[in-house]
Order: sequence, then structure tokens, then C-alpha cells
Amino acid sequence: MDLTWNEFERTDMRVGTIVEVNDFPEARKPAFQLTIDFGSEIGIRKSSAQITKRYKKEDLVNRQIVAVVNFPKKQIGKFMSECLVLGAVGEEGDVILLAPDFKIPNGLRIG
Repeated sequence: MDLTWNEFERTDMRVGTIVEVNDFPEARKPAFQLTIDFGSEIGIRKSSAQITKRYKKEDLVNRQIVAVVNFPKKQIGKFMSECLVLGAVGEEGDVILLAPDFKIPNGLRIG
């Protein structure tokens, strides 16, 4: 079923910078807990991401990503996810993060 343009426009996708990465041993599938800075308007948000196949914790800090910031919060075990980090999902379930080509200000809207 197709979305209407108005429905799509309600999706708030923003650029953020990962400022902290932690292991998430309680997750059912291997994942990291991310702390992401979306700039002064949105602030700091947390997310869980199943990106352990392609990324190491130390390679993620200071990396810019794209995320949806206006979904409801989601409880994942004892962790509260506050945004959805976006990525392309490969055939084996590995996720390749979506990111801008150049360093840009945190919080810029994706359009």
C-alpha cells in the first residue's frame, strides 16, 4: 500500500553524530547501544542498533548517521530506544548505516 505525500512528510529524519557506543549483552540479537547528538533543537537521543557485523564500537564514535527521530520510544529489555537509526539491510541481515557524504551540522533534516 502506497503512502501519501502527507504521510511521508510526517517522518522526521535527521543527521546526528554518535557520541557514545556501549555493548548490549541483554539484546536477543547482537546490538550496540548508541548515544547520538542531534544538535540543539532535538538534543541527545539513544538507540539500539543491530550493526555489530560490520562495525566496531571504536569506529562508530564521531560518525554521522541518519535516524528517524519522531517515532514513539520503544522499550528493548531494560533499554529505552528513542530514535531509529537507518541502514540498508544486506541478504545476511548485516546493516550498512545511512550517512551523509560530508560532515554537516547535527540536526539537519533529511528531505
